[in-house]
Amino acid sequence: MFLGLDLGTSGLRALLVDDAGNPVASAEESYGVSHPHQGWSEQDPRDWTQACQHVIDALRQSHPTEFAALKAIGVAGHMHGATLLDASNEILRPCILWNDTRSHVQAAALDSTPEFRAISGNIVFPGFTAPKLVWLQKHESDLFARVSKVLLPKDYLNFWLTDQHVSEMSDAAGTSWLSVGRRDWSPELLAKSGMRRDQMPDLVEGSEVAGNLRADLARAWGVSNSVLVVGGAGDNAAAACGVGALREGDGFVSLGTSGVLLAAKDSFAPDAETAVHTFCHAIPNRWYQMGVTLAATDSLNWLAGNLGQTPEDLSAALGAHIGQPGNVRFLPYLSGERTPHNDSAIRGALIGLDISTGPRDLTRAVLEGVSFALRDSYEALKSTGTNLDRLLAIGGGSASPYWVELLATTLNLPIDLPEAGEFGAALGACRLAICGATGANPDDIMTKPDIAKTVEPRADLLAAYEDAYHKFRETFPAIKAIQ
Repeated sequence: MFLGLDLGTSGLRALLVDDAGNPVASAEESYGVSHPHQGWSEQDPRDWTQACQHVIDALRQSHPTEFAALKAIGVAGHMHGATLLDASNEILRPCILWNDTRSHVQAAALDSTPEFRAISGNIVFPGFTAPKLVWLQKHESDLFARVSKVLLPKDYLNFWLTDQHVSEMSDAAGTSWLSVGRRDWSPELLAKSGMRRDQMPDLVEGSEVAGNLRADLARAWGVSNSVLVVGGAGDNAAAACGVGALREGDGFVSLGTSGVLLAAKDSFAPDAETAVHTFCHAIPNRWYQMGVTLAATDSLNWLAGNLGQTPEDLSAALGAHIGQPGNVRFLPYLSGERTPHNDSAIRGALIGLDISTGPRDLTRAVLEGVSFALRDSYEALKSTGTNLDRLLAIGGGSASPYWVELLATTLNLPIDLPEAGEFGAALGACRLAICGATGANPDDIMTKPDIAKTVEPRADLLAAYEDAYHKFRETFPAIKAIQ
């Protein structure tokens, strides 16, 4: 048996699979996010380990025989977070998360240093890890002086599992400290942000062994003391492993908390000026590029909360098929934006409200706004030379037929929907564990899912949505000018 743990922003999901990768059991545990000040987003790492213990308990109770046969564990997790440990491996403060924007000044300062883009292949975004530590040095200097190790969120969970400080390439690529082309920490980038190599974890590939499960956990969980823990992956790289997006031309769109459009790459070919992320894949000698809009289903959740309805009910009210674009325009910049704007200060807007505007109009505007923002990411990806002829849709938002058809038409790409079943980050983590424990070739293990349906762009509406998208693009500078 192999265990995949998906450490999300709002909860932890555990998936148990057999040696053929077939799902056996799953369990979930939720936790919260703290926002002590505007632009801040934090989490207590102890919530992650407590959630892990709870999902393990649930799996042991529901499938005791299968869990006892556990051979290896893989962990996927949300990226960019700064989890800080002192010399005794005690947590110094809550983890500063990926959607925290407090370090925007520090990010801009690092990004203006040419070496950062040249070596890391990426813009230094405020959500990345390096500017968080520069912010800490200025604003919490006593804590900064005590930092012995900086771990990414899933790497802290791996530390709890193994007592080893280890990271892997796909997650480390989002710190602004990694030479993404060389797949190693950059002494130069560390020094320019006031950090040292000994404060970084060791690096392995995501499909390589990072350590053994702690003996006390093995005893408590009733498993062998030879259970392996692999490097794992950042959440999007793990999702790519889960859906078999490993090679040039493979891509997916994820409608989750954030929106992601990802394309696998066979080589390292960055173009930082586009605000496209160019990161290492979780398997050796592969990379990927992606555009990110920070609030995808988060935008629909925001609207649902304010209207006192559920996101599912709002989406269902639109039906299964799109019509002409709406008259209300939504800019989904509720937490700033990454691709293509790299703007942590921009905020969302609703434009074109009328006395007759109702919940259906607002819902349509939100789904259109997120789709247009993902079109921005697609245009940025195309400018780097990335070509895609279709996409696979994953994430909670892909359950909406309306949203998928809207996205297919906005991007003018066929969108495949996988058959019901397990895929995504938790399965990707399991697959990495299988490769690490058995030595299997990732290309043989990380296969594509069966496709249940392909949603084609609406040819009769392409021109209308192309026009609406260009109006959306023109709105950004106008809104920026008055905020």
